[in-house]
Amino acid sequence: MEKREYHTKQKEVILEQLKLTKSHHVTVDDLYSQLQANGLDVGKTTVYRQLEKLVQQGLVRKYNIENERCCYQYVGENQACSEHFHLKCICCGRLIHVNCNMLKNVSQHMLAEHDFMIDSSKTVFYGKCDACRALEEK
Repeated sequence: MEKREYHTKQKEVILEQLKLTKSHHVTVDDLYSQLQANGLDVGKTTVYRQLEKLVQQGLVRKYNIENERCCYQYVGENQACSEHFHLKCICCGRLIHVNCNMLKNVSQHMLAEHDFMIDSSKTVFYGKCDACRALEEK
C-alpha cells in the first residue's frame, strides 16, 4: 500500500511563509515567530516536522550551521541554491549567498588539479559582514 502525502493547512502556511522569505535563510525560531506574528497558530513541533518533510521533497534546503543550529530556505523546483557559496558573519550570524566567478574557478581548479568536487551549497566562508565591521569601527 502506497503512503499518501497529505497537504495540510499548516504545511501550506509554512510553505507560503518560506516562499515570502526565499531570498533569506530562516531558523525554526524565525519561521515560528513570523507565523505567530501573522496570527497563524502553528506549533513549533509542527514547524520542525513540516520543514523536514519539505527538505525530503526537495522544496526546501537545510543548512547546518555551527553548534548544531540549522536554517532553511525555500528553493522550489529549480534548486538554484546549489550553485553558490555562502558567507557567514561570526558576529551577527547572517548567512549571505555569493555568486562569484572567482569561487567557481576555485571549484573548477579543485576538481581539475586535486580531483575533489566541492559542494558549494554546503561551503561556508566565515568572517565579518560589512555592517558588523562598521559597528566595530565606531
